[in-house]
Amino acid sequence: MNLHALRLFTKVAELNSVSKAAQALMISQPAVTIQIRNLEKELGLILLESKGRGITLTQSGAFLYKQAQRLFDLEIDIENKVEQLKNTGHEELQIASTHVPSHFLLPKLLAHFKQVYPTTHIHLKTANSQQVIEELLHYKADLAFIVKEDGHHPDIHYQFLMNLDYWFIVPYNHSLAGQTVSLSELMQQPFVTREDGSSTKEYLNALCKVHKIPPPKVGLQLDGINESIHAIAAGFGTMLAPSIAASRFIQQQQIARVFIKNIDIQRPVYLCTRKNEQPHSSSFNNFLHIIHETTS
Repeated sequence: MNLHALRLFTKVAELNSVSKAAQALMISQPAVTIQIRNLEKELGLILLESKGRGITLTQSGAFLYKQAQRLFDLEIDIENKVEQLKNTGHEELQIASTHVPSHFLLPKLLAHFKQVYPTTHIHLKTANSQQVIEELLHYKADLAFIVKEDGHHPDIHYQFLMNLDYWFIVPYNHSLAGQTVSLSELMQQPFVTREDGSSTKEYLNALCKVHKIPPPKVGLQLDGINESIHAIAAGFGTMLAPSIAASRFIQQQQIARVFIKNIDIQRPVYLCTRKNEQPHSSSFNNFLHIIHETTS
């Protein structure tokens, strides 16, 4: 495959315009058009089609654009890692994680790792499940941690690590504190929910769908688990939270559990890596060894 033509196609797809891509790349518009036509001929696929005064990606074009983005992100990742080795002589490990592993599981693992391998530089990015998978797919992370039951990406390998209990919680003085109620009854309460892309929000909506009841009323939407639990402790709303995050607030009598008839929730934590990627760096393998040693 002509990588130069693929790069031109990627810029056209990114800007949704041949003329804008030509201007950005400082080459003529006919030159861009010829390269893309040659790429289509080489692949035997139609990548672009006219739409009004502009262009749009075909289904094949959209697929190729997505894969090309990952290819060029890998190129940037390689360049960055080579530069790190040249400048510092040390490897860097990029980790992406959803909020619960990032706040409550990884600090201990990372502290242990740094004690054993002090020269490895580590960067941890915390985001929701959708963003974390994108970071991994586009080589912005070497590995990732996620809490998610299903909807697994076909290009990602998911290694189960553990289950976490999840509880429904309310303010300590709430009328439902310590009570056992039906799921439909609890869903009448105003909820503190996470942002779109959060697996906890997806799980809660799926739970309601399975039990054929409307999803909860959103009283407050926050982007982090700690912020959400603090809102409950301050006296507002209901939420679904991991026990590992909520237990301290319960012990301090700031929040309380609500028990749901015939429902106990456990959610899996996965270590995520890109499929069919070998060999890995020594820092990557060393970190995997620490994880398996700690979680086994």
